[in-house]
Amino acid sequence: MTSPHAEMIDLVFEISGGTLPIAYHYELWDELTRLVPQLGECEEVGVIPLRMASSNEGMLIPKRAKLALRLPLELADIVSALAQKQMQVANSELQLGSCKTRPIQHYPTLHAHLVTGADDELSFIEEVSSALAAMGVEAKLICGQRHTLANGERTISGYSLVLHDLNPEDSLRVQYTGLGKERRFGCGIFVPYKVISGLE
Repeated sequence: MTSPHAEMIDLVFEISGGTLPIAYHYELWDELTRLVPQLGECEEVGVIPLRMASSNEGMLIPKRAKLALRLPLELADIVSALAQKQMQVANSELQLGSCKTRPIQHYPTLHAHLVTGADDELSFIEEVSSALAAMGVEAKLICGQRHTLANGERTISGYSLVLHDLNPEDSLRVQYTGLGKERRFGCGIFVPYKVISGLE
């Protein structure tokens, strides 16, 4: 388990391109590890889900979009070599631009789009509560909608989740460690969440 004092950062790249399928996460990870194989050797690495807009052709990458990887600081120099690279993801050409490091800061309310776990919501909440207790984290939970990432070959399911009333140390611990599995596909990664309404 990653300690709350481990040196974890977000490495943020400018990204541009066309559209991606809803379950782009699998092919994005495959391409990232093709370009930087060391990513696949570290279980702590996560890919923060892209913010995209729906269109008739798929999920549209907006202008000024960012691709953010959460990883140990020691990998930053190696992974920063992705800057200015072209990627082929799900029949779309994506262009990465410059990159910068973004320190992870504590916030009292955090959100993850998809946390893996039990199919039943009550069982899922029990699993999350047990995992947080094992980490020594105290927080209030709000379970959102159930989501599935499926591309015909691989399927991941879980719920969106908000944790609130976190103290600074617990907030950092959750962001460094995450919850559930499949961080590489954007699952269980927590980011600041400022408004608790309309959970997705």
